[in-house]
Amino acid sequence: MKLPFGLALVSLGLLGLSANTGANADKAVTKQRQPPTKLQIGVKFRPESCPVRTAIGDKIAVHYEGKLFSSGTVFDSSLTRDQPIDFILGHGHVIQGWDQGLLGMCVGEKRILKIPSALAYGARGSPPVIPPDAALVFTTELISINGKTAEDLLHEEL
Repeated sequence: MKLPFGLALVSLGLLGLSANTGANADKAVTKQRQPPTKLQIGVKFRPESCPVRTAIGDKIAVHYEGKLFSSGTVFDSSLTRDQPIDFILGHGHVIQGWDQGLLGMCVGEKRILKIPSALAYGARGSPPVIPPDAALVFTTELISINGKTAEDLLHEEL
């Protein structure tokens, strides 16, 4: 299976995590001038009800928009295709910044992931759009976990 351009497999070392929440997530992403040196997770929206969170081994569906940190140029978006990407979380099917940054997420949750080059495409980049050593910013929304949407999970709670 071939993944969309913006989500090629990368095998690099792990770095630490930090988090921002709410309205400050957008501000933190847009105001930072130096590329991140560790994964930064900003929560833009978290649903009130969250009966299930993502874990390693879950098949998840995610809508996303990927931008270069340096210029803000959009290089890929599932939204323009109206087709979220499906993959198994934590199995190296996507860049490490995604495998780490989407853990513990609720269906319907929206996050901004600021991903250092080491957890993205590294020194090679992903020519011609992603240059070597590029930090990336992804806006993500979790659509489903193991095929269950927010509506499915709500019905299970009742």
